[in-house]
This record gives sequence, structure tokens and C-alpha cells, in this order.
Amino acid sequence: MKIGITCYPTYGGSGIVATESGKELADRGHEIHFISYASPLRLTGALANIHFHEVEVSNYPLFDHPPYTLALATKMAEIAEAEGLDLLHCHYAIPHSVSAFLAKSMLFPRRLPVVTTLHGTDITLVGSDPSYLPITRFSIDHSDGITAVSGFLKRETVRILGAKSHIEVIYNFVNCEKYRPLRNHPLRKCFAPGNEKILIHVSNFRPVKRPTDVVEIFARVLENIPSVLLMVGDGPERGNAERLTRKYRLEKHVHFPGKQDNIEEFIGISDLILLPSETESFGLVALEAMSCEVPVVASNVGGIPEVVRDGVDGFLAEPGNIDQMAGFALTILGDESRRGDMGKAARENAKERFCSTKIIPEYEDFYRKVLDPGC
Repeated sequence: MKIGITCYPTYGGSGIVATESGKELADRGHEIHFISYASPLRLTGALANIHFHEVEVSNYPLFDHPPYTLALATKMAEIAEAEGLDLLHCHYAIPHSVSAFLAKSMLFPRRLPVVTTLHGTDITLVGSDPSYLPITRFSIDHSDGITAVSGFLKRETVRILGAKSHIEVIYNFVNCEKYRPLRNHPLRKCFAPGNEKILIHVSNFRPVKRPTDVVEIFARVLENIPSVLLMVGDGPERGNAERLTRKYRLEKHVHFPGKQDNIEEFIGISDLILLPSETESFGLVALEAMSCEVPVVASNVGGIPEVVRDGVDGFLAEPGNIDQMAGFALTILGDESRRGDMGKAARENAKERFCSTKIIPEYEDFYRKVLDPGC
């Protein structure tokens, strides 16, 4: 198949899933065309069967804001016609699925099916905004196929938007060969030369991720167990997390390495991941950690309980309950045998339910149903 993929080329989960799915599909022989205003962060180097098409947006004095939605629709139609695309796959509803609707209308009567994958904030935040709700509902209902990354998000889409179209749940995935335990990796010695325990948090540092809670949890852990914290990523709350680190005089123990291309190495050397989010539609980083045999301490919200088995792969707590999360972290880190058992159970869970070798064929089957609704 020839598949056009549009996503935000940023550090968020939707862009990561879109990019990784494109790479996995290309490895399986499909021709992938990424269409966006910048190359996705995880799309590096020359890759077989993968092409990138940049959407250029002109700035005219007439416009207060560049009309990206229209420029994207034009580029989608142009690439679909020039490259003979079989379908467009839009990750994140706004504005991608709206642009795709315009593109397929431009190409009528040529059929250009559109698949929209919902990731979370496109529904729970953007889609529920009164300014965007009608167009979000329209774009979803006029997609030829809709998927959601969790059962939670599917239910929220129906509740918030009243979407009438059938939504299929296709979970996020992880490449279990790429994400694996690396406890003897040289990088571990760089951060934990005294064999301290390594805790990690990975996010785009938006308020919903509650990165300052991570620092609070770590401060309590450090009082009992020699450890270090890796705060990987960047975003608006990073400054607050850094200030809190200085306030507690944790500078020697907390590292802010920023955005990392080799994120699997940072997770693979870790002992525990902290994900105290206010809400998560799935919790991709938790899954990536599980594949690396890293137990999870996370919030019991959204789609996380569909991924992390409480008491098996880690522990779940109510968001904002810092003391409970710190207690769970100490329970895991204070018993290496239990930590190891949880890590192994987590990896088995990842391999059995969420490995890319299982999920990518589900996308292929979904594409075939969209291309041939009668099959």
C-alpha cells in the first residue's frame, strides 16, 4: 500500500506513534509518505520506503495566523495525486482530519479514503472546546475509518462529541526488540557511578504531566534510598521542575538531559519510571518502560489501567497523591527481587499485548477494510 501519514512532528505521543508506525509499515514493504510542516523527530536518516513532504505556509500581511490547514490540504491532495496514495492516515483530529477531508473533496471523483487516529487531547481538550467541537465532530464523522488508542478514549469521544461513527480501538505499541533492558549499558555508569537506583520521567513537560510531582516523589525516595532522577524531555513546566530541584538542593541527583533521540537507552538503564499525570489516554512511555523491564508508578487515570496491571507491572495511585506514589516507589526499589519480578512481568505483558508485531498487522487489516468496505 501507498500510505500518506500526517502528524505533529513534536515530542508528544501522537507524533511518536505516527512516526514509529510509519517506520514499521515501511519495514513490512509499504510505501510511506509523511506530510507535515517539519520532519518528525524520530524520522532520522535515510529510510527505505519512507518519504517526507514539507508543507510550506506563506506569510501574508492579510493573515494574523498562517493558514496551515489549507496549505496542508493542498499538499495532501498534491502528494496523493502525484504519488498515487491509497489512503491518508491522520494522527490527531485537529486540523489534520479537516485538511484530509478538504483534500479528498478536491480530488473527487477519485476516491481517497481517510483514516483518523484519536490520541487524547485532540478530544479531551481541543475537541471539547466549544470553538472546535463542531468541526472536530464533523471531521471524525466524515473520516472513512476512526481508531482510538484506548477504550477510555473511545468512550470519551462518544461522550464529549457524540460521535456517530464506529470507532475501533487499536492500542499503541512498542518495538520489543528496540526497547529492552540495558542495565549493563555504559550510560548507566554515567548517571549512577555508585550504582544508585535510577528513576526516570519522560514527557513534554506540560502541566498535565505534573513534572513537579516527579521531583516531590523523588525527594522522598532519596531520603531512604541512594538514587538519581532523569527528567527527559522539555516543555513549559521544565523551569518549575528545575526551580523545585534547586529549592530541595537536589541538583547533584536530578538530571535534565532534554529531548533525546535514543530514548530507549535512557529508559533501558532505569530501575523505575514515574508517570504521575493528571490524565493519559494511553501512557505510551509507561509501555516503553515495561518493554525494558522497568516497573511503573503512575496515576490511575484514563487508559493507563488498560496498559499497567496494578500490583503486577507496577503500582497505580490517584493523581496528586505524592506520598502514596513515593511509598510505591520505595516498595519497588527497596526489594530488588520484587523489582526484578515486576520488570519481567511488565515485559511479558508488553510482548504479549502491545508489541509492534501484533499491533501493526491490526492497522494493516484496518486499512484493508477501509479500502474495501465490502470485504
